[in-house]
Amino acid sequence: MKDKVLEVLQQNTTVLIEKNMIEIPAYAHLGDYSLPCFLLAKELRKSPNLIAQEIAESIQDPSIEKIEAVNGYVNIFMKRNAFTTSILTKILQHSNNYGSSNEGGGGIVTIDLSSPNIAKPFSMGHLRSTVIGNSISFLLEKSGFQPVKINYLGDWGTQFGKLLVAYRLWGTEKEVQESPIKTLLALYIRFHKEAERDDSLNDEGRAAFKSLEDGDSDSLAIWKWFRTESLKEFQKIYDLLGVSFDSYQGEAYYNDKMDSIIEELQHKDVLRESDGALVVDVGEDMPPCLIKKSDGATLYATRDITAALNRKETYNFVKSIYVVGNEQSLHFAQLRSVLKKMDYAWAETIQHVPFGLILKDGKKLSTRKGKIILLEEVLNEAIQLAEANIDEKNPLLANKTEVAKAVGVGAIIFSDLKQHRKHDIEFDLEKMLQKEGETGPYVQYTHARACSLLRKAGEIGTFEVEEVNNYEWEVIKYLEQFPDMVIRAALQLDPSIVAKYAIDLAQAFNSFYGNVQILTKPRLMAYRVTLVHCVIIVLKESLRLLGIKAPNEM
Repeated sequence: MKDKVLEVLQQNTTVLIEKNMIEIPAYAHLGDYSLPCFLLAKELRKSPNLIAQEIAESIQDPSIEKIEAVNGYVNIFMKRNAFTTSILTKILQHSNNYGSSNEGGGGIVTIDLSSPNIAKPFSMGHLRSTVIGNSISFLLEKSGFQPVKINYLGDWGTQFGKLLVAYRLWGTEKEVQESPIKTLLALYIRFHKEAERDDSLNDEGRAAFKSLEDGDSDSLAIWKWFRTESLKEFQKIYDLLGVSFDSYQGEAYYNDKMDSIIEELQHKDVLRESDGALVVDVGEDMPPCLIKKSDGATLYATRDITAALNRKETYNFVKSIYVVGNEQSLHFAQLRSVLKKMDYAWAETIQHVPFGLILKDGKKLSTRKGKIILLEEVLNEAIQLAEANIDEKNPLLANKTEVAKAVGVGAIIFSDLKQHRKHDIEFDLEKMLQKEGETGPYVQYTHARACSLLRKAGEIGTFEVEEVNNYEWEVIKYLEQFPDMVIRAALQLDPSIVAKYAIDLAQAFNSFYGNVQILTKPRLMAYRVTLVHCVIIVLKESLRLLGIKAPNEM
């Protein structure tokens, strides 16, 4: 509809009107679309009111019901019947492919997401990168890109030297075998507490990591054991979240590939020595990027430069995105700058997708200090609460366990994705699971309610639109916006656009459901049930793009 409005306006004005100038009014009585004429006043040297009046009087088009000039705005009302028929027919034809496009032209996009540290529990702090990155991959895929999801495991670095020291000082093989992650976490926390009193422990940790880098067999054997046990624990979480990956190549994968990159940096004359360390100057507004420490140990930057080059060679991506917290913004700015200094033009295609923190009682969660919320425990608790709610409201529901899992896990994912990713989130499980308000269960329940109506209606045959009331028209307008929402969310790498859209569509549908008799005379019912069917298709696809399942019954 917006494209049609743009076409009509462009044909009837002498100035350039662009699509982003056309607005959707806040209130339905002001029209379906409006054009504010204030930006045109300077060019046309007329008042906005006069411009709006002249445009309104000049337009005659069979797709438009009426057009009004009000306080400098051109308010446009579309012919409802024709557009409703067109939109419903299109959704039925395309089904779950409605909203798909070839915007990306098949270009490959690598997505660095989740990336937990081995030997640590999968906490709520890891949730955001996982679900934001997963949703972005679905949005890009629906928009014609080829996403490659990379779980860049934190399986290398100084922290593993610290863990090796802690294990050798205070750990036992039996304890680790009985409860790997719990034991390793306790050792990690103890190390930092002890290091506050005895700083020499930090030196031991750095030395232990250097022994790992140098290939010490005993250190490597313990490290591999920690990694294997960690991956087993992580997989339980990924199975619950329904998240999969195309690659698990972590930081350690690049350990034997960094020397050649350091040689390349030296050959291109971008490295300099600083107090025995090797650095790259990346501009006056940023500190130098540290490539190699004075003791010879490499850093995150070294590995990330190596990984970026390896991924470009492997996938030839058109864009490479990193779903990593806000606090790493400087790191990725340095990464891009180093790659530019190495004369790689594709450095511009690297994009950091930052996100805020998950807070508890307004405070940051911290693994070092033991202030963590274990994601597996939260997911299981959410599933149990959802099942208890089903037992109370709908005890005879089939597949209760499966539905409870979809609702419990979906509630946590939706609570995250409905916020713009840069915002911090306060963790509150009870609010996440509410069936009313802007929650995942509310959207899922709306989908289930619509499915129930469809089952009651049975076979309905071909629909015909004779009249579209205001409640139906609001739903139609939201259905029509879906493809634009998908493209916008994909290009902005922002799943919250789709989450908010799903809430708006669910609210419009529930208003329609509460005010319109749907199961009525056959001819009218065919149209209204078709509308319900299309809502089901779009709500289900909206939830899928967020990584959430849509139960048919709740």
